[in-house]
Amino acid sequence: MPELPEVETVANGVHHRVAGDVIESVWLGSKPEPFKTTPRKMAEALTGRQIERVYRVGKYIVFDLDDKTGPQWIVHLGMTGRLLVSAPDVEIPPHTHAILKLVSGRELRFVDPRRFGRLGIHWRGKDMSEDGFRGTGLEPLTISLEEFTGLFRGRKTAIKAALLNQKLLHGVGNIYADESLFRAGIRPGRRAGRLTKEQLSRLHAALQTILKHAIALGGSSVSDYVDADGVKGFFQLEHRVYMRSGEPCLVCGTPIRRTVLGGRGTHYCPKCQK
Repeated sequence: MPELPEVETVANGVHHRVAGDVIESVWLGSKPEPFKTTPRKMAEALTGRQIERVYRVGKYIVFDLDDKTGPQWIVHLGMTGRLLVSAPDVEIPPHTHAILKLVSGRELRFVDPRRFGRLGIHWRGKDMSEDGFRGTGLEPLTISLEEFTGLFRGRKTAIKAALLNQKLLHGVGNIYADESLFRAGIRPGRRAGRLTKEQLSRLHAALQTILKHAIALGGSSVSDYVDADGVKGFFQLEHRVYMRSGEPCLVCGTPIRRTVLGGRGTHYCPKCQK
């Protein structure tokens, strides 16, 4: 599943290509799973709207349309979703569930073979107290150390599971939880509430550093992920533990181990992480 760096890369790429463009028409497929808003209401909400801004909130891509009180188009890529900006003469990929034709002549296409992605409309300023879509947790890239340590105070769950809890931090997934815990020297199964302030400080710094570096490299392509132009990322070349079980640790040479925590495959070095 695309995580924060991958979603950020896609959102930035789409924004660069379509900001200021106008949605001329909307085609939506017949499979119901991707639509959190009915196709009719979604098409009505999108058609004729200008795309002002495209950005990431957690693992969601948010399209601001027209003004501060208008609708927002919310896209979740799920496990295999792709959001592509294409010329109209480019062959439409299989499993395309939405095509937004733009006044510029380009098309914005949502492609998702496994149909775990979701498309929906969020209405701002209409029977709602908030101004826009906010997600469920705090933002990992900007959270302060004090806020970060407060999230885990008294928690009995493993720190790996706590990092993946989208109600605490939205956007962190399996790859970057494993990689940040390795760089912070913390065993994934350690109880979150028992970590010291110094350990959480290392983890806070490691998480933000890794996420920013991964964004700079276009994210990690370990499955179906590509950016808005269909190009793969490069951060997978710098993974130190994720999907490297049995291989030697790049720091100490000890074989990387794999275990399961909270139903998720977890990779760590038994010597470097305590």
